[in-house]
Amino acid sequence: MVHNGIEYGLMQAYAEGFDILKGKSGEHVVEEERFDINLTDVAEVWRRGSVISSWLLDLSAIALAKDGTLEGFSGSVADSGEGQWTIDAAMEEKVPANVLSAALYARYRSRVEHTFGDKLLSAMRYGFGGHVEMPQ
Repeated sequence: MVHNGIEYGLMQAYAEGFDILKGKSGEHVVEEERFDINLTDVAEVWRRGSVISSWLLDLSAIALAKDGTLEGFSGSVADSGEGQWTIDAAMEEKVPANVLSAALYARYRSRVEHTFGDKLLSAMRYGFGGHVEMPQ
């Protein structure tokens, strides 16, 4: 179960990082500071020798190569209960688990408000376990 809690944290970190990069082209950014960053290229560079390379990043790169906008994913990210079990165990043992609990809460939030990062989380879950998004 702890393995899955860690997985939540790793996935959330990738999702937030790519969300930041995608946001750099947004209308809320001052025009002179906007960049249209090719996220598919970034994922490919990161997965080839970067310190943050992993199978989860491979899955992200594959999903972005298929569709850079991730339109096939709503961003409503389910959880299987293992993340909550991990947080419950951490609380029982009085072990701080800031990243893992934040990742679990981000999944809960994703069911109300969807970001590009949430779509990437959905894409990763689909890639490693065939997890199909629950109908809303």
